[in-house]
Amino acid sequence: MEESILLTIRKMLGGLIVETGDEGPFDMDLIIHINTTLQTLNQLGVGKEDFQIIDEEQTWNQFLGRSFKNLNMVKTYVYLKVKSYFDPPSSGTLMEAMKEQIAELEWRLNTKVDRGVRHDE
Repeated sequence: MEESILLTIRKMLGGLIVETGDEGPFDMDLIIHINTTLQTLNQLGVGKEDFQIIDEEQTWNQFLGRSFKNLNMVKTYVYLKVKSYFDPPSSGTLMEAMKEQIAELEWRLNTKVDRGVRHDE
């Protein structure tokens, strides 16, 4: 089975555990933040244009295509961005460190993308 974007991010945020098929208490918030982040990735040249998730059925392969080789980097990026929106650290130092990680991942993803070819097959 292909890996669900929502379930991956839910688990990375500390295991907001709900039974598969059940809506979690924060799913609407997570979906909004995930979609915002997917659009940012798309502007960097990563993923299918105008792709959105609506529940746990949408997968990383649907967003990225099977040929994309940097799945873990994308997962980390989405996690960090969603965490910064949904559950930001209370420490300014930690928030700055998170922003630096996000900026580095944006740079690395941007340099990996061949501007002539979209990775949305």
